[in-house]
Amino acid sequence: MALTQFAIVNAAAKDRPLKLSDGGGLHLFVTPGGSKLWRFRYRFLGRENTLSFGSFPTVPLGQAREKRNEARRLLAEGKDPAAKKRLDRIAAASASRNTFGAVAAEYIERLQDEGASESTIAKNRWLLEDLAASFAKRPITEIYPAEILLVLKRIEKSGRRETARRLRGVMGAVFRFAIVTLRATNDPTFALRGALLKPAVNHRAAITEEEPFGRLMVAIDEYDGWPTLRVALQLLALTMTRPGDVRHMRRSEVSFSKATWRIPAERMKMRRPHDVPLSRQSLTILRDIWPLSEGSDLVLPSVRSRAKPLSENAMNSALRRLGYTKDEMTAHGFRSAASTILNERGFNRDVIEAALAHQDEDEIRRIYNRAKYWPERINLLQDWADLIDEWKRTSFRKFRAA
Repeated sequence: MALTQFAIVNAAAKDRPLKLSDGGGLHLFVTPGGSKLWRFRYRFLGRENTLSFGSFPTVPLGQAREKRNEARRLLAEGKDPAAKKRLDRIAAASASRNTFGAVAAEYIERLQDEGASESTIAKNRWLLEDLAASFAKRPITEIYPAEILLVLKRIEKSGRRETARRLRGVMGAVFRFAIVTLRATNDPTFALRGALLKPAVNHRAAITEEEPFGRLMVAIDEYDGWPTLRVALQLLALTMTRPGDVRHMRRSEVSFSKATWRIPAERMKMRRPHDVPLSRQSLTILRDIWPLSEGSDLVLPSVRSRAKPLSENAMNSALRRLGYTKDEMTAHGFRSAASTILNERGFNRDVIEAALAHQDEDEIRRIYNRAKYWPERINLLQDWADLIDEWKRTSFRKFRAA
């Protein structure tokens, strides 16, 4: 006879346990102490077994019957319900260990093993450990697109559109890493492609006309602040490199005899070494500043410490002191200026791109161009330095005529 709610609530054992059957192998085991435990008895491969379904009222009658029916379905399929319960328990324990935070930490370690730059690792760690902190302790298989979107939209609404897109991308990388290491079956960020607003394009300010650029270079030559700041700005213009490359230039990287500066792979955006031809003007500037960095590995040490490089803020501050606002010129703007002017003058675009260390997607073409364009790059950097000198002389003549 099937059990009723009334019978279960009023059931009480005295000296011995009481067993109340609900049919189909399910019964309620009532202990003398008052506990009411659901049990399911069945036979599998000729052996009798008992499976626990929890206690009443935590597991109500209806739920206990659902568990019984599921167990009987497994038996009909030739499966042992007890074995299935053990496997589910193991899977749940494994999922609790494979949290998003744990997999993200392994992903960061993988980036380090693959030789990613310190800045890339730091940026990914910040995105995953700070912005995605709410997911850290969650099993990676139990994170859904809707909750990820909620976090991304919150960041987007704060005005950080690019950050939101980067977070989606790096979280997707973690989920894909979990998939290939057999700890997840899908990437919930895939469903969010196109869900975020495109970042507003923020072009770095740059002077891209020849005559104003010449006046800028005259102002830099006459800068009366810290000498390494003046040289940093001069080398930014002459070498077409990034501010970070110039700030971290080391004495061991410069060869006066070969007129080259080798930027090591770990400092390059594309993780490959980049050789920079040094024009006559660049070599003169470096020889003049060289004695000031004696005792330091850095060519352009900080004003405050010879062990630390100049900061990018210091370079931009020098431009402000020269009278150029952030909307007129920035430290990054020298590359844009060189690229724009040289392209407009008809110089070979591929040579310009090689000088700027822009990566070619084709591996063979990249290696070929690096070898092929070296003589052309030497000529390009020298022509560029000579053009700057010409614009500076023109600026002087016009100033004196005025």
